Amino acid sequence: MENKKINTKNVLSFIPTGEYYYRKALKELQRENYPKAHKYLRRASELSPKDPLILTQYGIVLMEMQEFEQAMDMLHLAHELDSKEPDILFFLAEVHAHMGLFWDARKYAKKYLVYETQGKYSAEAMEIVDFAEQEDWQLFDDDGESQDSECYYRQEKARRMMEQGDFAGAIERLEKLVEEKPDFWGACNNLALAYFYIGEAEMAKALLHDVLRRNTGNLHALCNLAVFHYYEKNAELDDILELLKKIQPYVFEHRYKLGATFALVGKYKEAYRWLKSLQKRGFDGDPAFYFWLSHAAYHSGHEEASRQAWDQLKKMDPDKDGYEPWSDHSAMPHADALEHDRDYLVKKLDHAKKSERLFGLFLLGKSAHKQEVISHPNWLASDQPSVLETFVLGYALGHPFKKEIPAEQAFMRAMEVAEYLYVQNGMVTEQQAEVFQLWFLLVEEAFSRNYPFKNPAALASAVEYMIQSAKNEKATKKELADSFGVSVATLTKYVKELTAYLMDAGS
Repeated sequence: MENKKINTKNVLSFIPTGEYYYRKALKELQRENYPKAHKYLRRASELSPKDPLILTQYGIVLMEMQEFEQAMDMLHLAHELDSKEPDILFFLAEVHAHMGLFWDARKYAKKYLVYETQGKYSAEAMEIVDFAEQEDWQLFDDDGESQDSECYYRQEKARRMMEQGDFAGAIERLEKLVEEKPDFWGACNNLALAYFYIGEAEMAKALLHDVLRRNTGNLHALCNLAVFHYYEKNAELDDILELLKKIQPYVFEHRYKLGATFALVGKYKEAYRWLKSLQKRGFDGDPAFYFWLSHAAYHSGHEEASRQAWDQLKKMDPDKDGYEPWSDHSAMPHADALEHDRDYLVKKLDHAKKSERLFGLFLLGKSAHKQEVISHPNWLASDQPSVLETFVLGYALGHPFKKEIPAEQAFMRAMEVAEYLYVQNGMVTEQQAEVFQLWFLLVEEAFSRNYPFKNPAALASAVEYMIQSAKNEKATKKELADSFGVSVATLTKYVKELTAYLMDAGS
């Protein structure tokens, strides 16, 4: 074969720039292909983070896609880089108007008009100013406090960090915000939630009690306190619920918060009343709204309304298929299974070891005694449930989780492993209980160390193999790998990973 030398002098390297992706995005915008334009502009903003033109265009596309919080981020960054560019000022006005921050929308619109009295957006800017000055109700947020754009922006940044699982970062931001503005009730409530999520339940409750002492009747604080007491199964829950039943809110946000809280704690009649009142008034809800509305409707005897709400939810989030509220009431086979043994179930839920309680919570989701058990005031022995216990309880009750949050995605994968093990027999037997006890022992240890639980099928085959090999049964790796649809090499890899966590759990 002839040995041909490549002339490297004639090879031109291509390194894409922010400008390159920006121009590709503009072409997609001409075709009104916003998802592709969004993709290119995101890449352009990563390559050219100091280019206000790119950041502004990215913010505009985000607004078109209804991603108003992220749009505000981009436009604020652009404004920091070029504070006198009129177009940036106008789009800042527009994004604030979309988010209901009319005071600040007016401020930016007026700044735009200083530079562009006859500009291409002057008519829209005047409309924003006129609308903002029509009434004074819009100058206050849901807790009745005067809005401050910078503080609101910082709070929303922290809230998004919480959604992404960065509770430590969110707490740091919110603590600074609360220190600067002690009466910023929204920040106080979000800080309490962040404390609770990291297991600092007493700090969370103390902060909410302080909010209620200084701002009597703060609805968000009362609802959050009710949820905390519900998860901890405290007797104080009944008193708070009686108080919440007396509240008659008019603001949509308050009705939503009240309805969702009642639904979460199992007070479905009250939940349906408030959530249905929103729907009657034309409220266009998010997936969570239709999830809670469907459950509240079903459990309060409004089955048709429940199915209609669930149909709406599936259009918005097809992944919720299988979590219908009526699926809890389907006929359960194998009445002799451990999940249907009430005494066995309660014993697991009251166990001193966390891993056994996790196993019990998983069984609860499969049990014919679920409604009976969760209505008992002292069904959980743990005084302060861990984040993981709270997650498994939520899973057992069918509460939704967000795949975009790393911790919740890892948790859902861990539950998928448990479901793989469960489907082997369609029930939990005395003999099979051992594999679940081992799995939840491993979950307790691995979840605390941010293990991602990738490849659930392989993990299920690995934990099954670990049990069978420990009992000197004759199952081979190949047989188990084949039954779970993975290779022997993959099974071996995950056995090794799990064994390391098992050694740590036993130490």
